[in-house]
Amino acid sequence: MTSAPEELLPATRRALLHRIAVAQAEGRAPSLVAAVARGGATVWEGAKSCVEDHAPDGGVQYRIGSISKTFTAVLVLRLRDEGLLDLSDPLEKHLPGTGAGEVTIGQLLCHAGGLAAETPGQWWERSPGSLRPELADVLGVDPFKHAPGRRHHYSNPGYTLLGALVAAVRGRTWEEVLRSEVLEPLGLTRTSALPEAPHAGGWAVHPWADVMMPEPVEDLGLMAPAGALWSTTEDLARFAAFLLRGDDRVLGAATVREMRVAVSPPEPGLADLGYGLGLQIQRSGDRTLVGHGGSLPGFVAGLWLSEADDVAAVVLANCTSGLPASALATDLVRIVAEAEPRIPEPWRPAPEADPALLELTGPWYWGTAPHLLRLTRDGNLELAPLAGQGRASRLRAGQDGTWTGENGYHAGETLRAVRRPDGTLSHLDLGSFCFTRTPYDETAPVPGGVDPRGWRGSQQDL
Repeated sequence: MTSAPEELLPATRRALLHRIAVAQAEGRAPSLVAAVARGGATVWEGAKSCVEDHAPDGGVQYRIGSISKTFTAVLVLRLRDEGLLDLSDPLEKHLPGTGAGEVTIGQLLCHAGGLAAETPGQWWERSPGSLRPELADVLGVDPFKHAPGRRHHYSNPGYTLLGALVAAVRGRTWEEVLRSEVLEPLGLTRTSALPEAPHAGGWAVHPWADVMMPEPVEDLGLMAPAGALWSTTEDLARFAAFLLRGDDRVLGAATVREMRVAVSPPEPGLADLGYGLGLQIQRSGDRTLVGHGGSLPGFVAGLWLSEADDVAAVVLANCTSGLPASALATDLVRIVAEAEPRIPEPWRPAPEADPALLELTGPWYWGTAPHLLRLTRDGNLELAPLAGQGRASRLRAGQDGTWTGENGYHAGETLRAVRRPDGTLSHLDLGSFCFTRTPYDETAPVPGGVDPRGWRGSQQDL
């Protein structure tokens, strides 16, 4: 059982407050609100405003822009986990007649579908959705800019297609599905497609003078799944905890972990490590961060988390540009992670030990390269090279007595424990690689065989 998160130290809280105060002043944001979550709960909230003694709190809505895409991805993965579709399915199989049906669902999720970045016609973020009443209006006559699957190219229309896919499979609107399947189960009562009071107004701040004007608020229509949502730091901190841990009412831990793995390479000059399934991935110093940025006229947003530190941060501001919300959120993660490093849970023995699984643990050799196989508390396996160089992988247990690689070189590959006719353990087969208990064990079926003269130390055969 995980203990309740500890309150942050006063020095850490002041460092966080100082950082957002500097950001609001230098970024000239009318208002800014931020939150940090650790251990699955919000441990700090802060806000700054240009109106004295009137800073927003964690319940005030801001528009979150492309963070909406992560919510849409969660809905698509729910359909996948229910067996209603596969990520390798072409869109046409479930949503026919779009003119972009050759692209796969997985390619759309990771922005590798080759679709245009924006819609034809007026800039969709600053014009009413009524100008694009049909998917044909979102895609235009020439929706592809690249061949599907060839490169990462961020596409807002691609997520409109995913929202339409959700609606088609469920038989309800994207917003209705989102509310019943994600927002309500997770308790995100202040997240909505249209603003609900209290909410901030969006502002454009003049780049060369300290004056500002209001930005229009548009109902984005079909583009809503790509960027329409409004939310609060309270809701997004809770959503970030879900992205770290999963929730079986929405998506299990294995699926949210899958979301956090890069499947599309980065576009030069953009995210350091690429794009997962509805999540951006980047490096900040020696830390891997996962999350998403967002912006719409009048608003910027950032939600970023570090799995290793179990820390997430959310930043929302009501200015069109000038304040880098994602960079600020990653700074808040760093401040907490460095000032108050995560204290690991106490080690506890596993509830039971299966002798057959224990027999698999310990050193194994791929040729002459030593590896160590560990059994985790949840009955899965971890394979890692002993010398620090090689192909490490986490392997998930299956129902048939095999394990499937979850990451690294062996992702998707199958590991089998092969036994001799008398039941004794012979070797491990991992995607055709033969792991033996001793280097080139002559009793195991090592590919190519083993020299019958065995190991020797003289130079006579060199």
